[in-house]
Amino acid sequence: MKYTYWQQETEKIKDTIIQKTQELLRIKSVLDEENATADAPLGKGIKEALDYMLELGKSDGFTVKNVENLAGHIEMGSGKEIVGILCHLDVVPEGDGWSSDPYGAEIRDGKIFARGAIDDKGPTMAAYMAMKLVKESGVKLSKRVRMILGTDEESNWRCVDTYFQKEEMPSLGFAPDADFPIIYAEKGIWDFYIIQNTEINKNESADIIVQSFSSGRRFNMVPDFAKAELETKDQECTITQAFEGFLQQHSLKGRAYVDRGTLTLEVEGVSAHGMEPNNGINAGLFLSAFIASLNVNEKAKQFFAFVQKFLYQDSRGKSLGISYHDDITGDLTINVGTLHYNDKDGGKVGVNLRYPVTFEWENGKAKLEEVLKNEKMKMETISHSKPHHVDRNSFLIKTLSKVYEEQTGEKAKLISIGGGTYARSLEAGVAFGPLFPGREDVAHQKDEYMYIEDLIKATAIYAQAIYELAK
Repeated sequence: MKYTYWQQETEKIKDTIIQKTQELLRIKSVLDEENATADAPLGKGIKEALDYMLELGKSDGFTVKNVENLAGHIEMGSGKEIVGILCHLDVVPEGDGWSSDPYGAEIRDGKIFARGAIDDKGPTMAAYMAMKLVKESGVKLSKRVRMILGTDEESNWRCVDTYFQKEEMPSLGFAPDADFPIIYAEKGIWDFYIIQNTEINKNESADIIVQSFSSGRRFNMVPDFAKAELETKDQECTITQAFEGFLQQHSLKGRAYVDRGTLTLEVEGVSAHGMEPNNGINAGLFLSAFIASLNVNEKAKQFFAFVQKFLYQDSRGKSLGISYHDDITGDLTINVGTLHYNDKDGGKVGVNLRYPVTFEWENGKAKLEEVLKNEKMKMETISHSKPHHVDRNSFLIKTLSKVYEEQTGEKAKLISIGGGTYARSLEAGVAFGPLFPGREDVAHQKDEYMYIEDLIKATAIYAQAIYELAK
C-alpha cells in the first residue's frame, strides 16, 4: 500500500482522532501514591487512563489485557513475532502558570493544550488510531502488533518492569515519545540523592537560621518554584533589600514577606524537561545561591555552600569532576530536580544525571562518591537505566526511515537524545516521533500543547510504519 493511502484514510477520521485525544487528555493521570489502592496502585487518575484505553481497545475489537493495574496491552493480528508500540499514560504534575485548564484539552490556534498533549497521551492516541486504521484496512499481517501501555514512565518504570516479568518481549518496536525522524540512541539515566551529613551542630550565634527550604517535585523536571523560611533576628529589611537586588541582577521573579516573625523568600523559575536543564530556570538553585551569601547557621551554611559550589549554574558536572562528551549522545547533564532542607534533618538534593553511551558509569560513580565524602555528603541511588542504541543498518531503522521519507519528503536523519523512552525496554527499539523537526519541545512545561496538524500527520506515519513492520 502506498503512503498516500494512509494519509487519505487518516484524514477521513480526523475529527475522531481529535475527540479521543481530548477525552484521554482530560484524565488527570499524575502519580498519586498517597491515595493508592489495591486496584489503583499508582493512584486513581492513572488507573482511569489505563481503563479508558483498554475499554476503547475492547470496543474497537482488539484483544486487551490489564497487567496488575500497572500496565496493559492492546493487540491485533497473529504470528510468532510481535511488533511493539510502547506508550505511557502517566504525566508529570502540571505545575503553575497555565493560560487554561491543564486538563481541559482546550483547542486554540490549531493546537490542543493540556498536560500530556505531546508527552505522551497525544502520541499514544495517534498510534492507537493508526493501529485501528491498519486493522480496518483488512491487510494481512505476518506478525502481531501490540500497543503496550505503561503508567509509570515519568517516575520509576514499575509498569514495564512488571509487564515484562509476565509478558513476552516484542522482537522489535518503537515508542512514539520523543522526536522525528528516528532516535536510535538514548543516554543512561541515573537518579540519586545527595544527602547532607547531619552530625554538624547548629550554630546558635548565627544571625540567620534557615528553618526550611523546598523546591521541586520530580527528579526529571527543572523546578519552577522555590521557597525558604528564615528566622532572621530583626534583619528582615536588610535581607529583603539584598534579595530584591539578587532577583533584579538575575532577571528573576520572586517575593519576600514576613509572617509571624518568619521571613519567607520565594523564587519563580521556568520548568523544563530534566534531559536539558539549560532549557529551564532552576528556581531552587538560584534561591540556594542567595542563601549561601547570607550569614546563616552552620548546618545550612555547609549545605547551601555545597549546592552553590558544585551545582549552581553547572549542568555539565564540571565542578564535580565528572563532565563527559561523546559524538553519539553529546554531553553528560545534571538536573537538580528537588532541593529540600530543614533545620533538624539537614539538606537533600534530588539529582537526575544523564550520561553518554560511552561513559563508564562505575568509574564516574566512584569519582562522585569521593567528592561527596570530602564535602561531608553521601549518595543514595534511586534508579539507574543503562544507555541504549540500535544498529543504524537494522531492519527496524531502515523500514522506519523509508516510511518517514515517503510520508514527509524529508531525509530520515538518525538522532540521539538525553531523554529516556520506553524504546530502551526493547533490544531492538527506537523512539519515533511525535515532535517534528523545527517544532518547540514543550514537554513538562506550562501550556504544553500539540499541533493538531502534527497529530494527524503522525497518525498516518504510524499507520504506514505498523503496516511495513508487520506485513
